[in-house]
Amino acid sequence: MHRNGHHNAYGNNVPSSKDGVLWAAGGDDCGTAPDETDTLSDPGAGGDKLEGTDSAQDDTLHLQRRVGLFSGVALIVGTMIGSGIFVSPSGLLIRTGSVGMSFVIWIACGVLSLLGALAYAELGTMNTSSGAEYAYFMDAFGPLPAFLFSWVSTLVLKPSQMAIICLSFAKYAVEAFVTECEPPETVVKLVSVLAILVIMYINCYSVNLATGVMNVFTAAKLVAILIVIVGGLWKFIEGNTQNIEQPFQGTTSSIGNVATAFYTGLWAYDGWNNLNYVTEEIKNPSKNLPRAIIIGIPLVTVCYVLINISYLAVMSPAEMVESEAVAVTFGNR
Repeated sequence: MHRNGHHNAYGNNVPSSKDGVLWAAGGDDCGTAPDETDTLSDPGAGGDKLEGTDSAQDDTLHLQRRVGLFSGVALIVGTMIGSGIFVSPSGLLIRTGSVGMSFVIWIACGVLSLLGALAYAELGTMNTSSGAEYAYFMDAFGPLPAFLFSWVSTLVLKPSQMAIICLSFAKYAVEAFVTECEPPETVVKLVSVLAILVIMYINCYSVNLATGVMNVFTAAKLVAILIVIVGGLWKFIEGNTQNIEQPFQGTTSSIGNVATAFYTGLWAYDGWNNLNYVTEEIKNPSKNLPRAIIIGIPLVTVCYVLINISYLAVMSPAEMVESEAVAVTFGNR
């Protein structure tokens, strides 16, 4: 019971004039309370500070939309181009048995990734919340499947991917300084851990810093890939085409080998859905999300095909199969 007040339509206890409270709005100069009918009919006049009004909705936390079209393309390209293109080529050649079939697998993996990304673009424009699969599981199946997927992704999937990527990076980085012997395993692991810590700090510190670093490293990767492509094309101009003169010779007839080759190629395309994890931070997501996907994934596919052609201009298929770090072998040639 409230002895000195009454309840308004919003459920709040409104002091009466007997409480001696001076009203800032809706009252006269003598400090009398505003008329109750005026307060109820016009909540903005006397009830704009009461609980349950629209002012509470304005305090909802939203991520700032700072990711434009270029940054979206850079995020897709930057997350897709990684260890896969430097590790997977030898695996594809082993499983397909021929150069021509390996190119078919590379292109097919790119097409499949594009189709999957376009499906995600449709989901991302329907639900503009960040989180990708978590948000879509929540809408479709409820909180329990979304919760389970989120924790499996956090504890198993993403850490495994990050470990492979950072170990590949560390192996290439250490081999650049240790050329006469096999790089020490302990040093490679320490460098990979350091890389993970630096990436974590950058992402926690600032979205702008993370976006800027991502753009810089994406540009650096594209420049490095361009150097490989130009070098390979130069070798082709010089007449080093013997490795692709009979592209489908020795192609495997095993469906299982083709399937595993397809799986190996898809590892190089992993990251095609990463833009959906930051949908809430994309400027005008209904337009920029599908545009970034349509630009980014075909760009990666073309780069992968040209890189493999460049590899074959310098190395034979047998040399590619034997090499654990194809890009390093290419650079040494």
